[in-house]
Amino acid sequence: MNTQTTPINSPLALFARVLIGALFFIAGVRKLFAFAGTAGYFGSLGFPMPEVVTALVILLEIVGPILFVLGWRLRALSIVMAIYTLLTALIAHRFWSADAAAFSGQLNNFFKNVSICGAFLYVAAVAPFTRKN
Repeated sequence: MNTQTTPINSPLALFARVLIGALFFIAGVRKLFAFAGTAGYFGSLGFPMPEVVTALVILLEIVGPILFVLGWRLRALSIVMAIYTLLTALIAHRFWSADAAAFSGQLNNFFKNVSICGAFLYVAAVAPFTRKN
């Protein structure tokens, strides 16, 4: 364990990771408790095998933030989470095809996800690179 305090493992950085991770963890737990409804929603988005997709999303949204907060392989994990978050924006928050009633909410959620993607990419950029020989 690295006991040296660097910007990425400082108390402030840990708090930031908790704030970012909380969004995904809570979303994953909510999907878990509403599995059938979530699978139905994913099916309506056109995903094949929506139950499998739902299980994988729940796994990513619950385990990913825990590992992120703990600082496990931050660079790689942050890139995975950034890709997932950007794909979520593009697939589930298509403001460009939303009706007038849903436009503002979808636009806000799209750019929220894009911003969170940026946060993950920032963490990936500043996280130390570790290589095993």
